[in-house]
Amino acid sequence: MFKQLLLGLAIFITTGTLSAAEIDKTQPYIMMKQVSKQTFERLKSDQDIIHKSPDHIKVIVEQELMPYFNEKYAALKLLGPNLKGAKRDDVAKFIASYRTYIVSAYAQFLTQYTKQEIEFIQEPLDASETITSMKVAMIDTSKPDINFEFKLRKDKKTGEWKAFGIITEGAGLLSSRQSEWSNQLRQYGILAVAKDLEELAARPIRFESEDTLTQNNDDEYLMGKTRFSVNIT
Repeated sequence: MFKQLLLGLAIFITTGTLSAAEIDKTQPYIMMKQVSKQTFERLKSDQDIIHKSPDHIKVIVEQELMPYFNEKYAALKLLGPNLKGAKRDDVAKFIASYRTYIVSAYAQFLTQYTKQEIEFIQEPLDASETITSMKVAMIDTSKPDINFEFKLRKDKKTGEWKAFGIITEGAGLLSSRQSEWSNQLRQYGILAVAKDLEELAARPIRFESEDTLTQNNDDEYLMGKTRFSVNIT
C-alpha cells in the first residue's frame, strides 16, 4: 500500500504551469494542492518517455519535488541521537545521500500512478503553528480509497513551508522504524549507512511487475547485510 502513498508529493514545472517561484510557500495547503495536481499532469504528459526510460521519473522528482521537500530536517530526524558526537562532514554526507535515496524511492513509488482522483481536506491553521498536516484521499473506483497526510514544517525565519513526511494509518513510518535505523547507524556508522543509501538510490526504476518488493514488505528495500525502510516522517 505504501507505494501508492507517495504519489501526491511531486510537482509539475513546465511552460504554461506554475513555477516554484510562483507557488506561495507561505500557504501550506494551497502549496501542496498545487504541487499534487501538477505532479499528475507531468506524469501523464511524460508517459511515453517514462515507459521507454523509467529512470525519467527520477528527473521529474528531482526537478519538481525537491524544491518542496526539506531533506535536511528529515535526515536529521532520522539520525536522531546518532548526531551526538558525529563529525560535521559525516552528517553532511548523510544528508546528501539521504536526498539521493529519497529521489530514487519517490520515483519508484510514482510508477504506481494510475490516474486516480485526488481529494484534499483543509483544516484550520493557527498562525502560531510550525508543524501541520494536510489530509489527502486518493480515489479509485475499482479499489478502496487511500487516505494519508502530508507532514509539513514552517521555517520560522522565512515563513515558508516544506514537506518532510507522510503519515498513514495513524502512524509515521519513521517512528515505527526509528529503532531499526538507530541499530544500523550504531553498528555500521553514519558513513556506512550513507554509502548503502547511495547504492540503493542507484538501482534502476522498475514498474511494479518487475519490482522485487513483496506485498508484505513494500515499504522496505533489502540489500546486503542491511535492511532500509523508506522513512519519510
